[in-house]
Amino acid sequence: MRFEHRETEIDVNFVDRVWRTHSDAEETMTSAARTSWHLIFSRTQGRLLAGLRGPETRATVAPVPSGTEFLGVRFAFGAVLRPHPAASAVDGYVPIPVTESGRIIIGAEDWEAPTFDNVEHFVRRLRNAGLLVRSRLGHEDQFAERPGGGPTARTLQRRYRAIIGLSRTAVRQIDRANAAATMLRDGVDWRTVAETSGYFDQAHLGHALRRYVGCTARELQAGRSAAMSFLYKTRPGPGS
Repeated sequence: MRFEHRETEIDVNFVDRVWRTHSDAEETMTSAARTSWHLIFSRTQGRLLAGLRGPETRATVAPVPSGTEFLGVRFAFGAVLRPHPAASAVDGYVPIPVTESGRIIIGAEDWEAPTFDNVEHFVRRLRNAGLLVRSRLGHEDQFAERPGGGPTARTLQRRYRAIIGLSRTAVRQIDRANAAATMLRDGVDWRTVAETSGYFDQAHLGHALRRYVGCTARELQAGRSAAMSFLYKTRPGPGS
């Protein structure tokens, strides 16, 4: 499987990337841990399936059916789809209903499924309908103790996790491992990667890669990570 992906022409506060791929034969794919959620659409023999893939706390391996086209919308860190908060789908998948005519149901309304080329229009419609919003949780100043009896840091942390689905520590660890994997894939030696990313040594880096990316440093450097969800430089989440 080869992934094609692009940035979108809409506000990066809502969508990070759009991707698509096609499976010619039945195979498996390694999905790296991630801090954001995706809407994923798949078509097999003309049948459309749709669902929300939540944040993932570790790398996973999933079967991929043959003859299937996939379209994914990776939403920005902190973006919230009101009927389906990301926290409800951590390490999981929530199916989205599809009508017999091939329209998807979000927020009790039916929507035309997007294509790789018109995702911007689809996202704008969700945003204009008030279904896709930007959470303000995650900004550094909201985690300071408030004078005058405001929410405590612990309360704000709970709110953060309720919306993001992960703790701030988990967000930092996952983004750091993905950034390190991207550097290794791009040919940077492990010592520079470890120093730049804040890992103690090769063992510390290797443990993080196995847990969060599902590949070793050698595999990434040798380019043997084609059958995995694509890696790209992440935009740091607020407060990460």
